[in-house]
Amino acid sequence: MEQLTDSILTKVIKNRPANSHKGTFGKILLVGGNQNFGGAIIMAASAAVYAGAGLVTTATDSVNLDSLHDRLPETMFINYHDKVQLSNSASSVDTVVVGPGLGDDVRSQEVLLTVFANLSDQQTVIIDGSAITMMSKYKIDQPAGHVIYTPHQMEWQRLSGITISDQTIENNSQVARQMNATVVVKKHHTEIYTVDNKVYQLPIGTPAQATGGMGDTLAGIVGGFTAQFTNKTDAVLAAVYAHSAIAEQIAQNHYVVLPHQITESLPQFMNKYAN
Repeated sequence: MEQLTDSILTKVIKNRPANSHKGTFGKILLVGGNQNFGGAIIMAASAAVYAGAGLVTTATDSVNLDSLHDRLPETMFINYHDKVQLSNSASSVDTVVVGPGLGDDVRSQEVLLTVFANLSDQQTVIIDGSAITMMSKYKIDQPAGHVIYTPHQMEWQRLSGITISDQTIENNSQVARQMNATVVVKKHHTEIYTVDNKVYQLPIGTPAQATGGMGDTLAGIVGGFTAQFTNKTDAVLAAVYAHSAIAEQIAQNHYVVLPHQITESLPQFMNKYAN
């Protein structure tokens, strides 16, 4: 197992070429936020925008539209119950983030199945939160594409069948290999299992991060990084490291680190490592 360092940031985050446009930095669709959990998808979408994704679309329940545009005018919106719009968007972007605040009822399942049915091998899909729970609950197969799971330990238990007490490096690696997916197991010293059978551990982080929305924000950063940076594995590693590195900086003067504080710090933080 390899320890991550900030060298992954200088490896991944580069100065933007002068001859570039929003399409250069990836098109991303974020799907989630039912009538009760709209904040989750708004935090994820905000993180993707602030992380530098070029063109961001948020598919959520229409009840969240006003809040979404008030908080994040940079994102486009589609009603995720419109299957035609959702299908077209899912099939046309570079990266999909699905799950934050989606819920796990029958209507949420319909949304997830629509997204999964329209993905291809050329796309990257980050599967988080409710989407992981529904895959386990409804026995939904893994979709096409470069798949990245971002579960906390209980979600990983549901998905992998490995109880938390048995979530050893060896057991986790075996299941991740069978899935042929990247798995980010969120915990104290988060572990990342990559598609090339390597395991990385995040040696940083702070208990000040233990607050709602932290995982949604990480999913959005992973989405933003994988949308714009070529090496997907390195992009995931850099996103995980940046998320906690920023939190540690904020925690020097704050008892609790709020997800939006990490998001709002991203552009300046990334600029430091690009230069």
